[in-house]
Amino acid sequence: MDSRLKAGDPAAATGVTVRRRRSPKGEERREAILRAAMARFAEDGFQNASFAAIAQDAGLTLPGLIHHFPTKVDLLIALLARRDVETDNVQDIHVTAWRQFLRGLVDVVRRNMEIAEVVRAFAVLNVESLTRNHPAEGWFIERTNALRHRFAMVIAEGIKSGEIRADVSAEAIAAELIALMDGLQILWLRAPDTVDMAGIFGHHIERLIRHLEQA
Repeated sequence: MDSRLKAGDPAAATGVTVRRRRSPKGEERREAILRAAMARFAEDGFQNASFAAIAQDAGLTLPGLIHHFPTKVDLLIALLARRDVETDNVQDIHVTAWRQFLRGLVDVVRRNMEIAEVVRAFAVLNVESLTRNHPAEGWFIERTNALRHRFAMVIAEGIKSGEIRADVSAEAIAAELIALMDGLQILWLRAPDTVDMAGIFGHHIERLIRHLEQA
């Protein structure tokens, strides 16, 4: 496992080999590289994606790509960091009101339906990271644990306030939500024209809210 992907590493949060100041042209090239890498990872997975092919797709020579991202792992780290930022921009991570938080998850799912290639790339990486010594293994473990903790904490606050029934398991609800979101993504990626991911998830959230509410 690449040590730069471990929790608490500042490089994992901001990307590595990133200069403090980038020229507009350099920023455009970096964006082109990230788009090309995401498409390749979605199609081939991280392990099989060719570094040279990513450079070609981005309109660069291999040395040109290496100037921005010395290794394929550096490129992967930058993509993972960006995904965190994009998700946090959709939903306010500081929200503690449980109904608002749950409905905010629907906004995340709805946003994902607008970025199919991004979702596909990360779905592939998520599954691929289950293999031994995958460089994204630590990131996905930490990401999943953080989501479970965050979801469970919000539900636990609802229980503590008396708004959610006392017999509810906050940890079980957290696991249920993550499993449903991940599972729906797979169904949607396979049949985007017939699976309304946000609609299905939204209906589930409203049923869940009614189930959780204290009578």
